[in-house]
Amino acid sequence: MTQRKGQAAMEFLMTYGWAILVVLAAIGALAYFGVLSPDRFLPSKCTVAGGFSCIEYKVTATEVQMNIQNNLGVDATSVNITMTGKSGGTFGTTNCARTFILLNGDATNVTAYCTGGTLAGKVRADITIVYQKSGETVTHTTTGSVSGNVEQ
Repeated sequence: MTQRKGQAAMEFLMTYGWAILVVLAAIGALAYFGVLSPDRFLPSKCTVAGGFSCIEYKVTATEVQMNIQNNLGVDATSVNITMTGKSGGTFGTTNCARTFILLNGDATNVTAYCTGGTLAGKVRADITIVYQKSGETVTHTTTGSVSGNVEQ
């Protein structure tokens, strides 16, 4: 018996349609269980804009530590550094949320303690630095971010 063109086309579409449906269901299941989570593939990094740089950093279960350097070309006065968590817990004000001077080229350690429980997995936090350049009365603000896997 010969098949009509319509029946052949329908069988073709049904065969490959089921195969595509199975592949889509598998991809959906992998995404649902976190295997295809984009956070797993994002690199760990610490960036700060506007004349400051993040030299080194570490994320633990209870805190985020980093070393911030002044690259403004002048001394920074009235420096106030804070971090706000994006996931895995919330941060309170850092232990550097006080007025201090960061000389040109110098670096300081900043630690933010988690106040919303322990951190796990990949952690992201926003960094805000409020400062004045030496000899100025205008306040400047720069931002950055830190993301990394929790170390033991």
